[in-house]
Amino acid sequence: MHKITKIEIITRPAKLDELKEALNEIGVTGMTVSQVYGCGLTKGHTEIYRGKEYTINLLPKIKVETVVCEVPVERVLAAAKKVLRTGEVGDGKIFIYPLENAVRIRTGEEGDIAIMDPK
Repeated sequence: MHKITKIEIITRPAKLDELKEALNEIGVTGMTVSQVYGCGLTKGHTEIYRGKEYTINLLPKIKVETVVCEVPVERVLAAAKKVLRTGEVGDGKIFIYPLENAVRIRTGEEGDIAIMDPK
């Protein structure tokens, strides 16, 4: 049985297509994408709207979640860093979590087989 790992990538919305393509190229077949808002080192910025100054401290981001067992985590990290790194503040973060189990609801399969491509 393979180790199951969840990888969560939070980055700029404009990078989604590049990231999906890079992950597909290394064999990552499934992912969940959410539109999220957040702040990190940038702490937001101020804008003036109709003469009033507003602090915008939550910026739009995307969160891409994927679970892998056959594709090495290191390959996912390398692919994501390659396409997402601009060197500017706001490139995002990657979080890695070990998963205890996965269940394919349709069949009841558990463990690594639940996320593998049935081929």
